[in-house]
Amino acid sequence: MNERVTTMPAVWPGRRPWPAALAILPVTAAVLVCAGCAGPASSAGTAAASTPSQGAAMPTLGRPAGVFAHGTGFGEVRPAKIFNGGDPTGLVTHIAWTSWGGPRAVGTGTSDYVGPGQSVATGSLQRATVVAFSLGSCHGKLMYRALEWYFPQHGQSFSAGHYQDICRGSYVPAA
Repeated sequence: MNERVTTMPAVWPGRRPWPAALAILPVTAAVLVCAGCAGPASSAGTAAASTPSQGAAMPTLGRPAGVFAHGTGFGEVRPAKIFNGGDPTGLVTHIAWTSWGGPRAVGTGTSDYVGPGQSVATGSLQRATVVAFSLGSCHGKLMYRALEWYFPQHGQSFSAGHYQDICRGSYVPAA
């Protein structure tokens, strides 16, 4: 086999080599630019009014526990998807949160709506309002301990007496 291996020259013809110290400048610049990327905003007024003040712990959406132990979105901040691990009516996707950090977090997403007398198989994807509430401590961590979603376009509304206890991992009232 006659294979030709070509290597790039260490110095391109007609150009001077860079000193070793200059070779790391792009990496150093990237590190300095991104040094504050993961931290909280440093200038006043950049945080939304619905979030806690700078330095305060950001609450999570409950925790994976009990019947929701294998769900999705629990233990996260502003999850875009929630799934309680049950049938398709327990899934909300494409959630856009309009508030987070106050007594209630509210968002809208898409979920399977099953009307009265319908089976889950005949449900349809529709816009749902998601409400996380009961902000407080659960196992020593700040979180929303209750969750509900509903379909206002079908006459449904928020009910603090019917929800998912996402601290203990159970339904209230019990099913």
